[in-house]
This record gives sequence, structure tokens and C-alpha cells, in this order.
Amino acid sequence: MGLLSHRVEKSELAIGDHIYTWRTVFAYSHHGIYVGGSKIVHFTREQNIFSGDPILFSAAFDCSSPSSINGSSACTNIPDCGFKRKESGVVLSCLDCFLGDGLLYRFDYGASPSVFLTKLRGGTCTTAHSDPPEAVIHRAMYLLQNGFGNYDVFKNNCEDFALYCKTGLLVIDQGALGSSGQAASVIGAPLAAIASSPLKLFMSSPAGLVVATAGMYCLTRYATDIGVRTDVTKVKVEELTSFHDCKSSKKCINENHWDTREVTLNQTDTPAKKRQRCD
Repeated sequence: MGLLSHRVEKSELAIGDHIYTWRTVFAYSHHGIYVGGSKIVHFTREQNIFSGDPILFSAAFDCSSPSSINGSSACTNIPDCGFKRKESGVVLSCLDCFLGDGLLYRFDYGASPSVFLTKLRGGTCTTAHSDPPEAVIHRAMYLLQNGFGNYDVFKNNCEDFALYCKTGLLVIDQGALGSSGQAASVIGAPLAAIASSPLKLFMSSPAGLVVATAGMYCLTRYATDIGVRTDVTKVKVEELTSFHDCKSSKKCINENHWDTREVTLNQTDTPAKKRQRCD
């Protein structure tokens, strides 16, 4: 496990791995699930079929090839490279098309808090534990056929997709930040700078202020990690559409409250004991 991220070779991949590759000189990363046979299932903006969805705002981060934008590909690695359902951003690609010119990295699960806090960037690990590979593959292939909703940079991006496939966990609050560590980093950095600015009155050393800001940044990332936050729940993939409809309708009723931790993370697509109802 590296300080920035965990690089692996293609030969080291195992079915069900959450992988990613950095884009634009480590500006952001694109995530997917390895389903075997050099095939990746990943979530993109609908027009960006092959090589990645920009996690940031600017169109400068759009790394799609002209062939992918037109919905066709010259790829001959596997016959079904580029397969996707109409109006869905979930795509099946070969590993080479997924990586583009980037290197291969594996997302780490079950990271200790100390390891998580030492990471320089978000979107490389989580304290949450992965479900078994068969559950991960089931979710990824089901979503390939049925979609993963509308792409959103901060609430529903490629990392959110991979995290859901691995854990089955989704954020309850429609207005809250998604589970993506990259999104948390983008938001957390300026917030940490703002929060630490009053410390200038008490710190004479610039180095001390830098350390304090970095500490706040790391704690902000940790607080939004899917493994420790309390606003998440386990959702069976076959019930994903109902879950999103329930959230968007704003008519969800709890008899008590959302039960987010009654199901252990190593169970396979098992619904929570207490279910939310939509009227």
C-alpha cells in the first residue's frame, strides 16, 4: 500500500477487485470493478463510454476518445468492449480501454483509521469492508443491465458506483455528499483552509498553520468515509430503483429511524432488518 495509492500489475488482479487509474497528472481518478476476462464494469457520463468520467467540473478533464463519444469503438480486444444499455452510464470495457494511457491501481478496503488518515489523496481506500467477490460481481453485472441512475460529480460518480458494488452501502440523505473519497477531498481542502484561517491569530509559525490545516483536511475526509459515517444503509441491488425513488419522492416514513448498522458489511446483499417505506 503506497502513500498516494496502491499500484498493481494486471496479473495481480482478482475477480471483484475495485480498480482505478489516475488521469491528467493525478488530477482525478476513474474507478471500476474487475469482472474477469480483462473486462471492467464502470460508470461514466453517458457520452463518455470508454476512458473515464471527469470527476471535476471542467470539460478539460474529459478524456473520452472521439470513437467513444460517437458510440462506436475500434477496440478489438474483446467483442463486447463498450457494451451499454440505452440511456445508461454503466459500461463494460476491456482493461486496456479502461486504463487508456494510465497505470493500474487497486482500491483498498478495511483500511485502519491510521492508514486512512496518512493517505495524501481521497479515493484510494476506505475503512469499510468489502463483501465477497460473488456479491460484488452480481451487483456490477446487474447494474450493467439496469443502470445506476443519473451521473453526479459529487453524489453519484464512478467511485460511488464501485463502492456500492463492493459494499452494498448507499447514502440515505439525497442532499448529502456521496461516498466518493475524491469528492470529499475536493470539498474538504477549501473547507479545511477556511476553518484553520482563525488559527493565524494564535500561531506565529507558518509551518504550524500548514500542519493544522492538513490535520483538518484529513479529519474531514475521515468523517465522510463510508466506513464510519452513520447516514448509510445496505440496499439490495434489485431494490436500488425503489430506494432512489423513495429518496427523491421525499415521502419516506420511518417508524423509528434509519437502521444503518444492523447489517454487518461482510453479508451478501442482505437487506436491513428495518425497512423504509415509501407512501
